[in-house]
Amino acid sequence: MQKGQAERLLPLLEELLAEGGLGWSDLAALAVGTGPGNFTGVRISVAAARGLALGLGVPAIGITRLEALAHGLPRPLTVVEDARREEVYLQHFTEAGAEPARLAPLSGAQTGAATGSAAGPAALPAAMPLVEAIARLAAARRHEPQPRPAPFYLRGADAAPPSDPPPVILP
Repeated sequence: MQKGQAERLLPLLEELLAEGGLGWSDLAALAVGTGPGNFTGVRISVAAARGLALGLGVPAIGITRLEALAHGLPRPLTVVEDARREEVYLQHFTEAGAEPARLAPLSGAQTGAATGSAAGPAALPAAMPLVEAIARLAAARRHEPQPRPAPFYLRGADAAPPSDPPPVILP
């Protein structure tokens, strides 16, 4: 959606719960994708998950897009997602765990097994839909203490403060 995500999110969640024959009180935890992704969309989803979790008294568990894309695939693996501007979001996963995610130049971003929108023609397909991977990872972490979800940014926002001088407040 280009616009209206905030207005559509909660009704959409209610429709989804109703489709499954569930209500808000049936939820034991909430999973939320924390990005990287659309700046506004990530902020809306994380804020909604945190607010719902607080209201429902359940944990909210944040999962990055990169770890969700890697879920269920063999290791070692590199996730390479298009970050635009000739850059990629890059994260290596080994049997021992995940290396820190980073922003990298598009050219020569990875070697070996890879997945993601910028991994090229030999990319491994995702093991499952992204939403399912987020849910499975969150379910596995549900009983462990988790930090509150927060947007996962590897680059600053494109928006800039206005260049106009602030208005003058008259006495």
